[in-house]
Amino acid sequence: MDTLKKFELMEKIVRELNDLQHSQQAIIQKIGKIEVDNIELGDKRLDQDLSDMHQRVADNLDTIGAILGYFADKTQNFGDKNNVDALKEQQAINNATGQ
Repeated sequence: MDTLKKFELMEKIVRELNDLQHSQQAIIQKIGKIEVDNIELGDKRLDQDLSDMHQRVADNLDTIGAILGYFADKTQNFGDKNNVDALKEQQAINNATGQ
């Protein structure tokens, strides 16, 4: 795999991890809303299960955040080390001139 394609794939993974992080945040918010509604209802099973779910999703969110930070830095460092901006410019020139 050439350098530019590898960098583009790395950027795609960063975007997907970011999307995953937002999805997990939305799930936590939805669980929180159900937990609030259940305060009035007082269902013991919902109380226990939602609390457990909330914790597991929160743990996943922490893990996703750590992976995202690591991989975003790795992607940026790879791009800087391999002068990806110049490679993109050269590719644009090649595409414009038909090379």
